[in-house]
Amino acid sequence: LIFAVMRLTKPTLFTNIPVTCEERDLPGNLFNQLMKDDPSTVKGAETLMLGEMLTLPQNFGNIFLGETFSSYISVHNDSNQVVKDILVKADLQTSSQRLNLSASSAAVAELKPDCCIDDVIHHEVKEIGTHILVCAVSYTTQTGEKMYFRKFFKFQVLKPLDVKTKFYNAETDEVFLEAQIQNITTSPMFMEKVSLEPSMMYNVAELNTVDTAGKSESTFGARTYLQPMDTRQYLYCLKPKQEFAEKAGVIKGVTVIGKLDIVWKTNLGERGRLQTSQLQRMAPGYGDVRLSLETIPDTVNLEEPFDITCKITNCSERTMDLVLEMCNTNSIHWCGVSGRQLGKLHPSSSLHLALTLLSSVQGLQSVSGLRLTDTFLKRTYEYDDIAQVCVVSSEVKQ
Repeated sequence: LIFAVMRLTKPTLFTNIPVTCEERDLPGNLFNQLMKDDPSTVKGAETLMLGEMLTLPQNFGNIFLGETFSSYISVHNDSNQVVKDILVKADLQTSSQRLNLSASSAAVAELKPDCCIDDVIHHEVKEIGTHILVCAVSYTTQTGEKMYFRKFFKFQVLKPLDVKTKFYNAETDEVFLEAQIQNITTSPMFMEKVSLEPSMMYNVAELNTVDTAGKSESTFGARTYLQPMDTRQYLYCLKPKQEFAEKAGVIKGVTVIGKLDIVWKTNLGERGRLQTSQLQRMAPGYGDVRLSLETIPDTVNLEEPFDITCKITNCSERTMDLVLEMCNTNSIHWCGVSGRQLGKLHPSSSLHLALTLLSSVQGLQSVSGLRLTDTFLKRTYEYDDIAQVCVVSSEVKQ
């Protein structure tokens, strides 16, 4: 028996090497005419190395993580005898496991001379590094002798993309994720889909499209090709779900955000897919008491009161009895009673405060001067530069 293994890949576009010269040179117009008569060139673009024909693969080629490895296996009876009980087995050995890729585990009763047994195997590559395709054949000769042999085919699986992530924590419990995706192959990719599958705590909003004339268009254009060694940034906004929103300010330690799902196509439509592991981020520390702004106007009139709403969250593991103090600055003046009791605040609970203030200076002013004092521990928490507000004259605003 003769054993043959061939990788199944799609053909590639034929590229010709243009050879030309100027008309005053010795060959004259000979080279240009030969290129025009060449059936493999594109008419009118003979010197651009673009071909109209397809060529079959001449080598094994590169295999990238996330692609589907396909192989054709053939066992041919090259003798003049009939062999029996032929069993063909194909395994893929990786650094961590051994996978059986054979379509059928049943033995073929007999194989006549000049006949063959064919099989096509498929496997989605999920590991990088060295892979070994182990093909084994066992059969019985006419004399009853049992024969066995196998072949090994070694190949490397490369990483097609380099993915880096950055997290940005907003004051409103939102988390912004920036994913930097770089094409580290030697051919362009068509990015079919890049999405974020959030964890059970969050809802996700993709920020990679722009609404133009009522239509949603990608910020990367109509043709989302990623050239070799190019990098593209994708942005996502994650908001805590309603049942987790109240606890978002008191979550400590490492939290799971979700995972990225990337789908691309190369050359003549070969599809690849990658899913990252669960992305994790370190929850920001807010201390024992967290103060955040729920509502605040963007622009206010000079020397006219305006309202803001604050949210106070107890991030500690004990009940607090808080006192609110308001301290004026050179430009911001608080309206109301300072030093008032806010009452007891239990662990992981929140309360909302409606406060009034005015500004005596125009321009972009910072809201500062809030003080919270825990009467039990006699500890004071200072909150300055909470937010900014634009102060304009009433005449300018009108």
